[in-house]
Amino acid sequence: MVDHTLNHDGHASLADRFEEHRPRLRAVAHRLLGSLGKADDAVKEAELRLSRTGPEHSEEDIADPGARLTAAVARVCLRMLRSRESRREDPWDPWGAGGPGQGTDPEERALLGVLDALTPAERVAFVLHDMFEVSFEEIAPIVERTPAAARQLAARARRRVQGTEEMPEPDLAHQREVVSAVLAASRGGRIDALLALLDPDAVLRADAEAIRNGATTAHGAQAVAEGLADRARSARVALVDGAAGLVWAPAGTPRSVLTFTVLDAHVTAVDILMDSRHLDRLNVEFLPE
Repeated sequence: MVDHTLNHDGHASLADRFEEHRPRLRAVAHRLLGSLGKADDAVKEAELRLSRTGPEHSEEDIADPGARLTAAVARVCLRMLRSRESRREDPWDPWGAGGPGQGTDPEERALLGVLDALTPAERVAFVLHDMFEVSFEEIAPIVERTPAAARQLAARARRRVQGTEEMPEPDLAHQREVVSAVLAASRGGRIDALLALLDPDAVLRADAEAIRNGATTAHGAQAVAEGLADRARSARVALVDGAAGLVWAPAGTPRSVLTFTVLDAHVTAVDILMDSRHLDRLNVEFLPE
């Protein structure tokens, strides 16, 4: 427990409010991290950070302590999620539950599994808004997006949670333009051009077969660009279940499929599929280059 007796100029009041809001803060952190132990760590770190802030924040904190404290905990959780994503080595299965599944209730395990498949920013936007009724205006600075972009992050996450995920960008011509630009940048070895097309929080995922064939998962634009460049170079633009994607198909048979999630003209996620059981479910239509 943080020693609040050293606080002054209003900080003791904020510390008292932390105790008042602790159950909600722990619940927020648990949903974001999927682990009660990690949730406690996040809440403790947020409390320590707030105990060191200057007295100039005291009036704002006392006026709306719940929002201030929730934002502080969410920022800590976002950093932890990004760190975890960058270290992840487990193969990702887009048709499986995935994730840690720490809850004992089957529905809880399923939800945690789906949440674990979201990008860190998607998870924060969805959990805060849909589960804890935090406004997108408050979420935006936490995930470093505009309120409109935060709304789109939550909408995409909601579709995945509900099992109705679609490409957020409804304009097929624009989808194709972005995917074609990814292909051109990859073929030209232009990492800078590829970086410009990727969201800073982009993720690269791969199914188990792709992992066995040398694919790696990645988080962050730089890591995704490096992992994507070689994979995309020999592919062709195609419609994959109605959305623009890239397909490597020697002798005309799809062997590797790259699907893209496009949000605000940037790629937020790339999924590499090589498992024949997955590929057989896809409707692939090659497009002229």
